[in-house]
Amino acid sequence: MTLYPGLLGHTWEPWNWDAKAKSNSVELSPCQQAVYFHTNMLLESEGSAGVRGTKGFWCGEHYWEIEFTEPPYGTSVMVGLGTQQARLHTDQIQCINLLGMDEESWGLSYKGSLWHNGKSKKYTEAFYDKSTVIGVLLDLSSGGLSFYRNGVSLGLAFSGLDKVSRPLYPLVCSSAPETELLLGLRTCRLTSLQDSCLHVISQSLKSQTCLHSLPLPRVICEQLQNT
Repeated sequence: MTLYPGLLGHTWEPWNWDAKAKSNSVELSPCQQAVYFHTNMLLESEGSAGVRGTKGFWCGEHYWEIEFTEPPYGTSVMVGLGTQQARLHTDQIQCINLLGMDEESWGLSYKGSLWHNGKSKKYTEAFYDKSTVIGVLLDLSSGGLSFYRNGVSLGLAFSGLDKVSRPLYPLVCSSAPETELLLGLRTCRLTSLQDSCLHVISQSLKSQTCLHSLPLPRVICEQLQNT
């Protein structure tokens, strides 16, 4: 895997793909790090299928990498993020770019375009190479979302994500049969004293069922559920 060059202060962040938050056209490896799309060759692949990460982000700086183990092809293969309300499957051919089809998600297509709220814009050159690694950098202090290709920054893709009032989750999707995407490096950096304090509290809890017994404001308890 290619490492993001700005990892100073970052720590490993344990999350995987969520077996309970995916399209029926998605299969996961036992370790829940590899994603396989449209594997039933007896059925014609229609629409786009997605899967969500197990952890949502509401503060700090987060970076993760997605490896394309084979050259992408087809109408749509995308990397990005979204809220819990982001759709994880669509059969609508006209809305085949699942990530960014509405205001709940933001995505980068392998064809080089960015998508959000049903609108697209050119961002970079298409990547057809084998073993391309796409890095995703989400900075919730500045509200910026940037992408990297094989360790090289592609620049700011989206802004204003600090204004989203709900946690943001990693997402990938594909409309192409037999697509395989591999989850690699996952890191985070806490950017404020409050973030650090909440992180320490979350690490000390035996289970999240204890949260509501703590003498904390409701909004803090909700934030702790996503640390």
